[in-house]
Amino acid sequence: MSSSSFLSSAAFFTFLLVLHPGFCHVSDGAQHATYIVHMAQSQMPSGFDLHSLWYDSSLRSVSQSAQLLYTYTNAIHGFSTRLTPEEADSLMTLPGVISVLPEHRYELHTTRTPLFLGLDVHNADLFPETGSSSDVVVGVLDTGVWPESKSFSDVGLGPIPSTWRGGCEAGTNFTASLCNRKLIGARFFARGYEATMGPVDESKESRSPRDDDGHGTHTSSTAAGSVVEGASLFGFASGAARGMARRARVAVYKVCWEGGCFSSDILAAIDKAIDDNVNVLSMSLGGGTSDYYRDSVAIGAFAAMERGILVSCSAGNSGPSSSTLSNVAPWITTVGAGTIDRDFPAVAVLGNGKNYSGVSLFKGDPLPDKTLPFVYAGNASNAANGNLCGPGTLIPEKVKGKIVMCDRGVNARVQKGEVVKAAGGLGMILANTAENGEELVADAHLLPATAVGEKAGDIIRHYVLTDPNPTASVLIRGTVVNVQPSPVVAAFSSRGPNSITPDILKPDLIAPGVNILAGWTGSKGPTGLASDARRVEFNIISGTSMSCPHVSGLAALLKSVHPEWSPAAIRSALMTTAYKTYKDGKPILDVTTGKPSTPFEHGAGHVSPTTAINPGLIYDLTTVDYLGFLCALNYTPSQIRSVSRRNYTCDPSKSYSVADLNYPSFAVNVDGSGVLKYTRTVTSVGGAGSYSVKVNSETTEVKISVEPAVLNFKEINEKKSYTVTFTVNSSKASRSNSFGSIEWSDGKHVVASPVAISWT
Repeated sequence: MSSSSFLSSAAFFTFLLVLHPGFCHVSDGAQHATYIVHMAQSQMPSGFDLHSLWYDSSLRSVSQSAQLLYTYTNAIHGFSTRLTPEEADSLMTLPGVISVLPEHRYELHTTRTPLFLGLDVHNADLFPETGSSSDVVVGVLDTGVWPESKSFSDVGLGPIPSTWRGGCEAGTNFTASLCNRKLIGARFFARGYEATMGPVDESKESRSPRDDDGHGTHTSSTAAGSVVEGASLFGFASGAARGMARRARVAVYKVCWEGGCFSSDILAAIDKAIDDNVNVLSMSLGGGTSDYYRDSVAIGAFAAMERGILVSCSAGNSGPSSSTLSNVAPWITTVGAGTIDRDFPAVAVLGNGKNYSGVSLFKGDPLPDKTLPFVYAGNASNAANGNLCGPGTLIPEKVKGKIVMCDRGVNARVQKGEVVKAAGGLGMILANTAENGEELVADAHLLPATAVGEKAGDIIRHYVLTDPNPTASVLIRGTVVNVQPSPVVAAFSSRGPNSITPDILKPDLIAPGVNILAGWTGSKGPTGLASDARRVEFNIISGTSMSCPHVSGLAALLKSVHPEWSPAAIRSALMTTAYKTYKDGKPILDVTTGKPSTPFEHGAGHVSPTTAINPGLIYDLTTVDYLGFLCALNYTPSQIRSVSRRNYTCDPSKSYSVADLNYPSFAVNVDGSGVLKYTRTVTSVGGAGSYSVKVNSETTEVKISVEPAVLNFKEINEKKSYTVTFTVNSSKASRSNSFGSIEWSDGKHVVASPVAISWT
């Protein structure tokens, strides 16, 4: 399971600590488990009038007690139910049953960003306030919504689009009247969760679309929140908060609960969202990687793509390790995370006169105007891992009245501060370890605290352990902007290569995901801790959960300007116009290493909506292209049917290649020698023009050539193809990864594709 939210919040705490060991299959003590059953719709016997009756009859033949949890018509053809393994095996033998797959549990990947992305008043004419901009609907699968948030005000919006077929479901603490012309849909899906975990505990969370966690309100308001003047968290990041597509409509689908997000519920939500007629689906959640025919998010996203719905997903928070990505299907837009140019400095002041800069969102009474006794948590605990400041590990007599140094890891950052405060500590210095390096994530701590990078942490730790009378303090400095360099790739952002299909480069791109201000629930404080009685309208959190809705909202903006564009065309525009260098021409950095990041970290680069609006050329893809891709993977007919819900036979006379999928990037896997050819087709969306190619490569081990070198377009929507040849120079091979780009330009547009070369 990959952690899908990089929240400081203790919400989802019990399972967000698990980082990417793979999908979780959940069953109860009686060996019953939830299964998702894919059916061949066309094979329904003539004696049944409805598919649901056929499904029920098939189920009854293997179990008299089993109930249909959901029947699916859009995302897949089939149903979900609870069965024993023996019953599941029996069901698999029945006519019309394609597959019987165990349910998996997924988890959440957890103001200034519009300005940082260029979506300010100076570029307002690029995205005109037309009727089309308010006709686009962004569907968000998450923890629900806090409808009272000002981010969902419908002031200035016209009638609900006539194409909308969704609704607003009532439930605990939620009535249908809470929807409006902004929040036009709200549904919840709990049958899969409850079948495994038991009834929703309504003393802790609402069995309704209401968001008692905060994550869903944050993501949906990031994607398409209305403008809210004077927004801030305790005065930090003060300004106007607004979503990327501020005039778009929002529809929320609550699929995540305190125990996780279950695939039967996720599929049901996608099924309904397709029916409701959303234009964009935003999913800041993920699990471990799995073959596409076993991955419910990939399967549901395929059905959405066929209906013209762009699906944007978070890449995961399992960085900086390689090959840690979630949501890598090529019909999904996979989003990593970077920083923005805003920070929240807080200084660790030591008694030896040295100061070290960190970050904090603490708001409250400052510490006394002097340094205080300073202790390392590992020396104030009887626990083996006392340095981590876990619950109950600190000895109050050794902590009271002091500043405590805690090491990052295992438990939530804000919980460490809670533990220090409970033991009588007055402040905390939280030090990164090697896993997080110099990445600084700000939190709304319960006591004066600052988080410092690994280098500063090592120096501070040496001081507190060796000075006979160490003292320290913490100074909170507020908000600073125009921080450089920015963006840098976040350490937590999951990285390639793509472990499922190495020949498809993922992530696709990065977007703002560190210290992002957006709407919040009224049920929990900004830390999500039970002891946090504070209530806020906006919160600042981090994760690829935050970067995903940025791209979802930007996709909605592009859809409003180019309603005829396919999901692949929109993604292509976002990717080929993304930037990989700062304004001074130097490459974007990876905070983990302090060195230039690569396409395995940033994909095509950092999203740039003001150039994506007019990309010049696009790489388009159709359902048939993706079916050919599945053939190239040597999928069986039943596996293809599980993904695509159709009978499709690969042409035995045709040679299928993943390399020929018309993707806007190149992931090339080479061995010791040989020649590899990749074919691409571009469509002119900028009218007539002559585009010349430029190849950039950092290696001589693999020669890259493009034929033809010039593409001449006479009119809009004209298509031209080209071939890229990668020739391996075996005498020079060092077998290390190398990177480059292929750029087409007509003097006005630059259409860039990243190249990643790996050795098999």
